[in-house]
Amino acid sequence: MYDWHEIGALDDIPRLGSRVVHTPHGNVAVFRAADDQVFALRDRCPHKGGPLSQGIVHGHRITCPLHNWVLELESGQAVAPDEGCATRYPVRLDNGRLWLGLNNVVSLSTATLATA
Repeated sequence: MYDWHEIGALDDIPRLGSRVVHTPHGNVAVFRAADDQVFALRDRCPHKGGPLSQGIVHGHRITCPLHNWVLELESGQAVAPDEGCATRYPVRLDNGRLWLGLNNVVSLSTATLATA
């Protein structure tokens, strides 16, 4: 079961872009693909901790800006030959508004999308 928190509008994130949501458990990168699908991963590459929100979105993948690791946005899994996984968060779209699902979070009442 998730606690759902409204984090902004779909239009706040450019296609093939990202924004960061600051949570009590760290930053979450929210990505928008060219087809308007939205994904959320912990904003930390499993390789060297690079900020995924500053990477390049292509298809349903993100390339880390530090060492070019590629991760699947749907699962957070690194693409072979690399190994590792970024934490994935559920995100849903309802009437143009984005909602982020988090476990055991006290409050995100002030959470908003930040420019990546």
